[in-house]
Amino acid sequence: MAGKVKWVTDIEKSVLINNFEKRGWVQVTENEDWNFYWMSVQTIRNVFSVETGYRLSDDQIVNHFPNHYELTRKDLMVKNIKRYRKELEKEGSPLAEKDENGKYLYLDFVPVTYMLPADYNLFVEEFRKSPSSTWIMKPCGKAQGKGIFLINKLSQIKKWSRDSKTSSFVSQSNKEAYVISLYINNPLLIGGRKFDLRLYVLVSTYRPLRCYMYKLGFCRFCTVKYTPSTSELDNMFVHLTNVAIQKHGEDYNHIHGGKWTVSNLRLYLESTRGKEVTSKLFDEIHWIIVQSLKAVAPVMNNDKHCFECYGYDIIIDDKLKPWLIEVNASPSLTSSTANDRILKYNLINDTLNIAVPNGEIPDCKWNKSPPKEVLGNYEILFDEELAQGDGADRELRSRQGQSLGPRAGRSRDSGRAVLTTWK
Repeated sequence: MAGKVKWVTDIEKSVLINNFEKRGWVQVTENEDWNFYWMSVQTIRNVFSVETGYRLSDDQIVNHFPNHYELTRKDLMVKNIKRYRKELEKEGSPLAEKDENGKYLYLDFVPVTYMLPADYNLFVEEFRKSPSSTWIMKPCGKAQGKGIFLINKLSQIKKWSRDSKTSSFVSQSNKEAYVISLYINNPLLIGGRKFDLRLYVLVSTYRPLRCYMYKLGFCRFCTVKYTPSTSELDNMFVHLTNVAIQKHGEDYNHIHGGKWTVSNLRLYLESTRGKEVTSKLFDEIHWIIVQSLKAVAPVMNNDKHCFECYGYDIIIDDKLKPWLIEVNASPSLTSSTANDRILKYNLINDTLNIAVPNGEIPDCKWNKSPPKEVLGNYEILFDEELAQGDGADRELRSRQGQSLGPRAGRSRDSGRAVLTTWK
């Protein structure tokens, strides 16, 4: 009989440890022989670093790709998506088609974004085109809403810019980089409140790309009703949905944690906006996720020892257009409510069933193509091997909604299982 999987983690969360123990896996320290290491992004940096890194053997797997930050750092994600669009344009791909105003028809899914201080002059030029707009500043490497603020005047950013300019003697990398994005000031509101979507996406390999969508995502609501009024620009309880911020609000509800399941959102939208537009919205969200992964796949170090579960943050505007805000490499495993705890326990359980087949000692040479029965609440979102030969033309037809069933699920009319044309 094969030996037991030896596990290590530097993230002491019960939803992880309970899942390892349930499988009868054995806890060891990082200095001993281990098979499975669920690690923080800081640790992954050391594992794959040139100076301190070590060679992983075939029976060892980890939960991050070495340069996951190409997707999960706010500035690099935008840079890679911009590069991807330009490459498709150069190839003459129909996916890169633009309208008469020069906007991408199918790839316009991240708000207009600049890096600061590097793109300051470009930003000023854009700001002056629509001086009444609001922009949101975010530090590139932080999470949980830390360091974020909104601006609507150049004077607010000029001070920041002066403080951030470095002398020629100081390396630019010592200064914290920020992104500044056009703020979506017409978010879809429910009960007068702004919300965003947290969706979990598992990538088992980037080349070929194979990714799975977790069906049990959720909405995170603000505790204070939304207003675009400039007098409330500093009120983060109005603008930022992060639980780390909202839980300090006096209207925060500890029972439901300001969260709603994606299935509830879908039911609500179907009843208020109609089934067809709701299905189109969710198809567009899945399209955005696949395109963002395709954008980073060429630069991602597709190490065979790695898989990754990302937390995608999506905002829907009042025209039911979804926008990709950011992607998290270590989505929170802290439980804010009882339901949250169950969801995250099941998320880890289903992730492990795909990443570590049968809970046995891993062999990273396997084809990373698990049978349908083990997917649990995951569903296949895109499989490049299945899609080979389909080409951009079929991909575009599916993007335009032709012969498009919702994901790899059921066709809307027939109840038969159908693959969308971009799988």
